[in-house]
Amino acid sequence: MPATPPPDSPYDLTSLRAEAVRRLLRLRDTHRLTHHDVRTVAAAFSVHWRTVRRWMNNADAHNGTYTPQGRQHFTLTPAMHDALARWHGNVTAAYRELKADGLLGTPPPVSLATFHRAVHRELSPGQRAALTRGEAARRRHDVHRLRPHGHRNEAWETDHVEASVFVNIDSRRSKPWITWFIDHATLAICGLAITPHQPSQEAVLAASRDAILHGGHHRPFGGIPQKIRIDRGRDFRSDAVDEAFKKFGTEVIVLPPRSPHLKGTVESLNAAVKHTLFKGLPGYSHAPASRRDKPGQPLWQLNELLEFETFVQLVLDWVEWWNNDHTVARLNRRTPAQAWADDLTPIDTIDPEALHTYTLLHPGRPLKITSKGVRWKNAYYVGDWMHGHGSAGELVRLRHEANHFHEVHLYDAHTLRYRGPAYRSDEMSPRESQRLERARRREADHYAAKARRARKNAAVRYAATSTAAPPQRLNRLTASQAAAQMRELQTRERDASSEARPDLLHRPQPASTRWTPPLPAPKETP
Repeated sequence: MPATPPPDSPYDLTSLRAEAVRRLLRLRDTHRLTHHDVRTVAAAFSVHWRTVRRWMNNADAHNGTYTPQGRQHFTLTPAMHDALARWHGNVTAAYRELKADGLLGTPPPVSLATFHRAVHRELSPGQRAALTRGEAARRRHDVHRLRPHGHRNEAWETDHVEASVFVNIDSRRSKPWITWFIDHATLAICGLAITPHQPSQEAVLAASRDAILHGGHHRPFGGIPQKIRIDRGRDFRSDAVDEAFKKFGTEVIVLPPRSPHLKGTVESLNAAVKHTLFKGLPGYSHAPASRRDKPGQPLWQLNELLEFETFVQLVLDWVEWWNNDHTVARLNRRTPAQAWADDLTPIDTIDPEALHTYTLLHPGRPLKITSKGVRWKNAYYVGDWMHGHGSAGELVRLRHEANHFHEVHLYDAHTLRYRGPAYRSDEMSPRESQRLERARRREADHYAAKARRARKNAAVRYAATSTAAPPQRLNRLTASQAAAQMRELQTRERDASSEARPDLLHRPQPASTRWTPPLPAPKETP
């Protein structure tokens, strides 16, 4: 730790000096000033009594106000500011140009160190960042006050975030998008929706439905908020989204452009999911490329990427960790679930059947109700309202909530009148669900560990040299160590070949009957 500076030198005592001098002048004007008063002030400021007399003379010269002249410093001229702007904050390059043009004063010109000190004295860190990297960099140096925390469901914040992970979606690499709503007071994630493409107003409606409903798979957080802060995206500002929120009396606050600090809670959530989840998944798009990666080639092969369903499950697991296991200093080291439970503010609820219009329209033809129910996505869905009413044979249209396929909502195919919900009849048991979750986690860990191991083994380090000599490897091995690593790599190659799909293996093709057989070799004559 650096030593604490003395209390008299680094602080500006001009205002105290001015008050002390003003008191001495009042005593002098009333003929009550003594030399003891001057010495007392001099001892308090650790100066000589003659210095105090000079302060009084300075005040007499400036209409009774102590006005120190201060130390003379080199100041920047408008031409110097223009040079700094042309060179985008490069102080040395601007100094060379000004020196060549003779704009640094009469010979000898000011030194480069003096010019650097003047720039750092007259320009703030934000202004220097604006010259170097633009207005967006300057805004990072702005200071903003914290919002009052309030109570639960007082204000929500919502945003889209693009996942920094490439995912295998129908044999194509793509980055999914996450739309979520977070409570500002308790930091609880009330609802979310994950789309494999650029989100639209349908994603916003699906995420808002998941946030408003609470209980069951919707998590115990939610209700009807008083306010929602959104940015100026077209999907958030659409008429459908605006009308849907205002029906419940929710105030929609549209934030001004380029003001992420006004919804800092959801921005912090976007940064947290990138650092605590996406960085550990295979397909991370910001992973550093190794020297063996070919320029222009993708960093991750298609067979190394996660399937979309696996990615969705990992995100849902992370949301459960955030809400129930993750402690926050702002919440007095409580989890969002604990902060939500400790808040006794009443929650405005709504009937789930009244939110069926928030679900997504199934992009397909009408479905027929059979004796087993409605078949969709290789499963049958059955509702209690189907029994005893002869519903078999009717045509219905299906809507479902994003990423939740165990419950759907059915409408009459002709009148679009709401018929009721339907549930998957062959839902897997909790034990099977746990086994599937463990298998997905093993798959993600397996590919992530394999990718890290391959990149670590591919790195080659060389010794530093100060002479013209061939590069010398640092990680050289003995013959026995090299043979052991070769056996390990061959074992991994055999394991990788066992993972290959049979339909991608190279198989020998049968000889074609259209080929011309080779001519027989001529017999040698004796």
